[in-house]
Amino acid sequence: MKNLILTISILGLSITNISAQDIRQSEVPSVILNHFQKSFPKAADIDWEIKGNYYEVEFETGFLGDDHKILYSRDGKLVRHEEEISKSNLPKTVLASIKRSFNGYKTDDIKKITESGKVIYNVELKNYSQEWKVVFDAQGRILQKKED
Repeated sequence: MKNLILTISILGLSITNISAQDIRQSEVPSVILNHFQKSFPKAADIDWEIKGNYYEVEFETGFLGDDHKILYSRDGKLVRHEEEISKSNLPKTVLASIKRSFNGYKTDDIKKITESGKVIYNVELKNYSQEWKVVFDAQGRILQKKED
């Protein structure tokens, strides 16, 4: 039984390594690196990976170390930007929707995701007995709601 668990664990780790590969910053194409450094000159704790045809960078910004994750295409275009934000940075339309549909819930783990020019907000909402993962558009409409 122990051997089976060990084998499954090793196989799982191997599959993870196949789908994403950590790389050093010196291995990132200059067109991507230049765009990143110009856009985020104060980035800290930077980690690069290759994921399929994309370069992914995870980093932190700001005094509190807000997390960011960006995907770049091989030609240096920003494809997707996911950033941790505070509740105070949510649009009023999203806050109103939360108050209307999730009154009494606390917000947690808020992410602003920009992809193809569209912005969505991924928010965890919790009360004493339930937890939801909810995706809102910028107008406050609920796009997806999943109990966690």
